[in-house]
Formats: sequence, C-alpha cells, structure tokens
Amino acid sequence: MLIENLPLVILALIWIVIAVIQDFRKREVDNWWNFSLIAVVLAYRAFLSVYAWDALYFLYGLAGFGIFFLLAHVFYYGRIFAGGDAKLLMGLGAVLPFSFSIIQNLMIFFYYIFLLLFAGGVYGIFFSLFLVFRNKKAFAQEFSKQFSKNNKIINSSVIIAVVSAVILLMLNQNLLIVLPILLLIFPILYIYAKAIEESCMIKSVNIKELTLGDWLYEEVSVGRKKIKPNWEGLNEKQLILLKKLKKKVKIKQGIPFTPGFLIAFLILLWLIF
Repeated sequence: MLIENLPLVILALIWIVIAVIQDFRKREVDNWWNFSLIAVVLAYRAFLSVYAWDALYFLYGLAGFGIFFLLAHVFYYGRIFAGGDAKLLMGLGAVLPFSFSIIQNLMIFFYYIFLLLFAGGVYGIFFSLFLVFRNKKAFAQEFSKQFSKNNKIINSSVIIAVVSAVILLMLNQNLLIVLPILLLIFPILYIYAKAIEESCMIKSVNIKELTLGDWLYEEVSVGRKKIKPNWEGLNEKQLILLKKLKKKVKIKQGIPFTPGFLIAFLILLWLIF
C-alpha cells in the first residue's frame, strides 16, 4: 500500500463508523457528515498533489468521486439505496483510487461495489432475521395475512413452476431446473419482506420527531392538502405543513445499510493490501 493512502483509509474508517452509529441511532446519516468526507478527502489529495507537484493523485480522487456520483444516482433512483447511503458512496468514491493505474483503480471500484452489494445482502438477511426474532408474534400474524392476500400469486407461481419443470425435464434440460425453483422462491421472499416491513418497520411518531427525509407510511391530510408517501421522503415544505397537526403519524423505517459499507471496505482492504 502506498504510504499516501494510509490517511485515506483511516479517514474512511472513521467516517463509516460514525455513519453506522448515526444510522442505528436515527435511521439516517447526516448530509453534512457525508459531504465533509468528500471535502476532507479531496482537500487531502489536493494538498499532496500540490506538494508533489503532480495533479494525478487529486485527479484520480476527483474521477473516483465522479464515477461513484453516477453510481449513487443509479442506486438511489433504482430504489436500492436511500439518500444517506448514496451520499456516503460518493465520498468513498473519492477515497478508493489507491493506485496510479487507471485499470487497477477501476478494478478496485468493481470489487468494492460487488462486495458492497454482496455483504449488504448477507447483512440484510441476518438483520431481517433479528427483526423477526424480536417481533415473532407480530411477524407471524402479518406473514399469514400477506400469504392469504397474495394467495393467487402463489398458486399461479406453483402452476407455472410445475409446468416449466415438466417441460424442462421432457427436453432433458436438467441444468435449467433451477428456474422453476426460483419461481417458487421469489413470491415467498416477497411475502417475507412485506411481512417484515408491515410488522417491524412501521412506527408511530409525534410530529415534533419528524425530520427531513422521513418516509411516510400512508397519506396524511393537512386541511385541504394531502401529503403522499414518496421515495425521497419528507421535504421542508411538507414538514412545515405537518407541524400544524396535533397527532402522531406513521413512518416507515428501513434496514440501516451502512454496516454493509463497513464490511465491504474491510474486506476490500484485506484483499488488496
């Protein structure tokens, strides 16, 4: 590892750990914290570039930020990441160009994104199981409710899966038998996820506790105006409107995903250094 990259690694670890703490405490990461990572990392790279009289170290950081800026928007508008996660990804984009080789930096980017999605997925499964264990009764009731509600989808999936399996066996396409199995698994996973959301992630809060970006669970009427749930969460105008109410509202909380960033970063460090 280049000695110049050691402060970047330390900075990234500090920022990710604090982001994890914020995520668990408030179910969000402050914008100023994410943006400060971008500013500090690029300032550090700029200082070294000026000191060495070589702009490459700074330009690679800027390029990494740009690439991850685009990826963050893809993940955000694809509803894979929330806003705080997307901004943290942008900051790490400025950190990760550890090499003076374009190819090596692109490989590092690829490894990190792959590790992030994989580690995040595994972590998400274990966290969801923790939620189920903590809310066993409510989850069981909701799972049964969702199963009944989506009974037609399940029956259709079973029929299609059985017919597909028979056809594949008749055509001697044994390797493709995994496709009918997936047709059976996906509806169950959907019901499982929906049951967790409804039984473990919906919370009633006082209006004073609402913050920017909170996700409303259901439509709220304020006089003649209606505030509908949306992926971007509450904005300032909507918060001001909601302050007029004197009741609790329901919000939807997601699984804190920042631990996935930390796990992926630690594995990446182990692999490349």
